[in-house]
Amino acid sequence: MHHEFGAHEIMEAHEVMTSTINGINTFELLRQYTNDPQLGQIIDRQVQFMKKEYNDMVSYLTHHRGVTPETYHIRNEQPVNYGLRNPSPVSPHESAGRLNDRDIASIMLGKTKCGASIKIKAALECADSQLRHMLTRAAISCAEQSYEIFTYMNQKGMYQVPTMQQRTMSNFINTFQPTGFTQGGALGDLARGLGNPAPDINFRTPDLSPGGPNLIS
Repeated sequence: MHHEFGAHEIMEAHEVMTSTINGINTFELLRQYTNDPQLGQIIDRQVQFMKKEYNDMVSYLTHHRGVTPETYHIRNEQPVNYGLRNPSPVSPHESAGRLNDRDIASIMLGKTKCGASIKIKAALECADSQLRHMLTRAAISCAEQSYEIFTYMNQKGMYQVPTMQQRTMSNFINTFQPTGFTQGGALGDLARGLGNPAPDINFRTPDLSPGGPNLIS
């Protein structure tokens, strides 16, 4: 029996596949301008992963062959440096030949961020549980790729993280306080006032395994 997909998820998958192709082509194009061997290794590793992810998606969409999607893993994750340390000024270049490693990493960072957004949006529109799972994993992988590029840039001083004064940060964060969402809290008081026991609310982690429940509401 021919496997059916919804029209909306096919359109979303088309956008994802096109974005993935553009990402691979962009990374391959940037590779020739790379000077830092470390950045070159990141590009090679990410392109290899993106190609496999793309082929798995093609296989599922065209032949409905079940695949176990993988998640990209960062190698040698480094701690983040906080604070500004005389950041260098930046501006557009007049030609591609003037691209430096900072430009290349920044372009990669933008592409992976966009990829994560496109893929998670597509996953939320899927009726097919396996396709939804694949796209969710793909979005997570884009987020991991993005973080790997960010930490590389941060270690090289290309992407610095500004901070607030400690007092300002504490005041801002402490604005938010825990809710009384417990048996004896505000919800329980409301239920007792209505003559009913407080509802028993259980939280669970959604099952993202292949063939898991379809969470479309």
